[in-house]
Amino acid sequence: MIIDLPDTTVSKVARQLVSTREEGGAVALGRVLTLVIKSHRGFEEEAIEAANDASREHPMRVIVLVTDTDGSARLDAQIRVGSDAGASEVIVLQAYGDAASNESALLTGLLLPDAPVVAWWPDEPPVRPGASALGRIAQRRITDASTAPYSPDRLTQLESAYMPGDTDLAWTRLTRWREQLAAVLDQPPYEPVTAVAVRGASTSPSTALLAAWLGLALDLPVDWQYEDPAAWDHGIHSVRLTRPSGDILLERQTESLALLTQPGQPDHDLHLPRRSLRECLAEELRRLDPDTLYGRVISDGWSRLTEPRGSA
Repeated sequence: MIIDLPDTTVSKVARQLVSTREEGGAVALGRVLTLVIKSHRGFEEEAIEAANDASREHPMRVIVLVTDTDGSARLDAQIRVGSDAGASEVIVLQAYGDAASNESALLTGLLLPDAPVVAWWPDEPPVRPGASALGRIAQRRITDASTAPYSPDRLTQLESAYMPGDTDLAWTRLTRWREQLAAVLDQPPYEPVTAVAVRGASTSPSTALLAAWLGLALDLPVDWQYEDPAAWDHGIHSVRLTRPSGDILLERQTESLALLTQPGQPDHDLHLPRRSLRECLAEELRRLDPDTLYGRVISDGWSRLTEPRGSA
């Protein structure tokens, strides 16, 4: 069910939400958090779809805030419940003119009481997410350095602006790669890694973050390089770990398969698809405390990483 509230106020939206719940259209019990999505016009629907999918694992209230400082002051709202909202309640706020100038005032009366707040910028985050009006009311702050237009400077900006509670979906997309590499190194012959090489698409901030993580974890300089992306892939291409007994190579073969090669063992095909937006968001919502490992990687790991060798 979708309820449109044109030219409205936050208090009217809150009353309508209570009325809708009392009529049986939505249930607030069991909501574990408030997810606030700050997006630009035209990008919000993909984010709402991902949040609706993730809400089946994390029942929540979703508030989508779209602002446009041009024009006269006006607030249009929409409430989505039932099949149009997954296991969540979705409130879409479109603010114009002066009504868009105070983000925290638009949200205060709509946040779930005594529930944590997670802020997500799916397309274009502020320069310092933790110091922004939205970031100051959130326990966790999620950005995505891979969204267009991608710039290598984004990771440097994340490093300089980092505050505990920040995370980025470019890091979340690395979970399976980190799991596979950690599992390999946790098996015999337990030899030290003497060299590391990482290759990835020139449009992939995850490549740099993986190199920073490996350099930090193994205390080694990392040889990393951007390559032209294949038609089907814009992420990590390969990781090579050199040990005295030979090289371990984890290399993507197709959009969903990777090949693991190890000395003295048969090759293994691994299912390693690019993670969906819904998967990444759901993973980040599983923890509401600061991701200390990401903090170390984006700060210490990134600062010790050398420049990439350039594109092939």
